[in-house]
This record gives sequence, C-alpha cells and structure tokens, in this order.
Amino acid sequence: MTHAAALVQFLFNMTNMSRSTEGNGRPCRAGGAVLSSRAVSQYGRVALIHDYLNQYGGAERVLEALHELFPDAPVYTSIYDPAAMPAHYRHWDIRPSWMQRLPRWRKHFRKYFLFYPAAFESFDLGAYDLVISSSSAYAKGVIPRPGATHICYCHTPMRFGWRTGDYVEREAINGAFGTALNLLLPLLRTWDVVSSQRVDRFIANSREVAGRIRRYYRRDADIIPPPVDLAPYEPRAPEDFYLTGGRLVPYKRIDLVVEAFTRLKLPLVVFGSGRDRERLEALAGPNVRFVGRVSDAELQDLYRRCCAYITAGEEDAGIQPVEAMAAVEQIEKGDMPLPIYVPLHPEARLSAEEKQALIHGIEATFQADRPRRR
Repeated sequence: MTHAAALVQFLFNMTNMSRSTEGNGRPCRAGGAVLSSRAVSQYGRVALIHDYLNQYGGAERVLEALHELFPDAPVYTSIYDPAAMPAHYRHWDIRPSWMQRLPRWRKHFRKYFLFYPAAFESFDLGAYDLVISSSSAYAKGVIPRPGATHICYCHTPMRFGWRTGDYVEREAINGAFGTALNLLLPLLRTWDVVSSQRVDRFIANSREVAGRIRRYYRRDADIIPPPVDLAPYEPRAPEDFYLTGGRLVPYKRIDLVVEAFTRLKLPLVVFGSGRDRERLEALAGPNVRFVGRVSDAELQDLYRRCCAYITAGEEDAGIQPVEAMAAVEQIEKGDMPLPIYVPLHPEARLSAEEKQALIHGIEATFQADRPRRR
C-alpha cells in the first residue's frame, strides 16, 4: 500500500529526529515496501489512539491502515460500539475509556463533550515507546510517558471547537445544551491548543488541514494523503441515476444535494449512514433512494454505474471524489471529469436565490442532455 509505505518511512524518520524538530510542510513520498515485522519491532511498544469508534468514515480507514502496520498495537478510544463498526474490529485489541460506562452514551455522546479530555488523559501509556493518535478532536490529548514519541495524524482540528456557529446551527443544538456549549467551548479550545504541544510531530491529510493546524496550533505538519484503495477500472454503461453519500453528518452538506435533486425530480442514490439520515430522508422526494452502509465492492459498483457522483461539502482530504474519478472515465459532454464537485464552506449560508442557482446549475449540466461516459 503506497500511502502506508509513506507513513512507515515517515515514522522511521521520526525515530531519528529530535523531539523539538518541526515538520517541513511538504508532502511525504513513498519510501518503499511495507516494513517487515522485524523492522516494525524496532519501534518498541506501540499504541494507537482514536477519537471514538461509533461511526465509520475516512478517519477509520486511516486507523485501519495504521493497524495494518502495527497489528499487535492496542487501540485506545473514548467509546466503542461494535454494532456500528465493521465486524473485523472485534478481533482488535480495543480499549475504551471509562466513558463507555456513562448512561446512554450511544445517544448522548456529543453532550458529553466536556468529558473527553479527561477520558484521554486518563489512559496509562507508560509502557509505550511510540504513540500514534488518529485525531479530529480529542485523541491527540493523551499524555505519553517522558521519552516516548507521539505522532498525530490529524484529520482536522476539532470542527465544532473552531467553527462553532455552523456546528450549533447544523446540529440543531439549542436549549440547555446549546447554552452550555457556548459557555464551555472557550475552555475546550484552550485545552485543544495546550494539548497540541504534547504532539511531537503532526501529519495532516491535506494542505487544507495543514493550514488549519498552523492557524490554530501554530504548528507545522507534514502531509500524507489518507489511504485510498483504488479498484482496477472496469468499463460499464452508465445507468440513469446520480450518486452521493458518505458519512451522513450535517457538515457534508448532503442536504443541499438531496434538496436539489428532489426539486429536479432526477434519480439520486444516497449511500452511507450517520445521525443526519432521518433529516435527509424527510427532505427527500420519491426519486431519492437511501441504500445505507455498503461494502467496498458495492460502492465501487455504484461508482461505475452512476451518471455522476455529486459532492457539495468542503472536503478535508476528499477520499470519495478520488475513488469516484478512478472508477469511471469522463463525461462525453465537454470532457468534464467525474465527480461533479460543488465546494461549499461548512459555514456558508445559502439564500433561497443561491439555492435556486445551484439547482439551475445542476439542471443545466444534466437534465438537458444526460451525461454519457466514454
């Protein structure tokens, strides 16, 4: 795996560098084949840290790549819901925190936001020489032993901490929880910045995220794109439907795609799962079909058969657009490559006129002359 090899080479370089050395901000290149178990053992004892294991997405793919490199490493996390994760996770050494015993944590895990820092700081990592955190919020806040190396693969600095207004609006947070969030988030931001100093080296998944790390933490980051397994191209005649999906959460802006295609009455398939699914289904018309979580093979099949893949959210790294482009060739009209990417900042507020313009844009591109791939 090319990206895994790049990560391995990066980790090897880190063991020979001073703990105070900063990243160079340039993408890392693949360093060769995946290391042997003997080479991996030179790191000593390794621990993997992940924010939470109660939903599946791009961050979990990165964790899987790390676990592939270090299969004997335990995975420390705040909460773990086996029913929400792929079955092979049940064979891993997963060690959830004391938050696993909180009442109704599956439903209220977001409301426990102030408990996560203490949960990660409570892990005893004294036995480990190398700590690798996979973090979009709290995992980087663990406390390694003196002399250990801590490398953080950062998917993004905590989105709700630094883009609070958009998070509160899109998650429909109000009442006592909304008040508490606004009052306590300054404390959480302070902890977020302070805990970033416990990281010896940051890895970002894209230049965009590296910029956020520099902005919020005043730290540089090396850039290693997330692992993307690209299946061999197989030509298929496109069928009469469009595709969107992924982790169904508000910041992905899938609601805009669903609303646009509902008004246009164009066939749309939505794959994936997440807490936003119920709201999206309420917005959708009969032309929109939700297929839930799909396997990698099923997703590749959807990519190959769809007219186009539509994404409207701001991507941290953009795994699925890359997969979509690898699965198809090009749209004949204008040689426009798939997917169709309508980038919108997560905090963007679209007026009724702007939403109508988005709908007209999709309509002009697709409805007059349905795309036919070469």
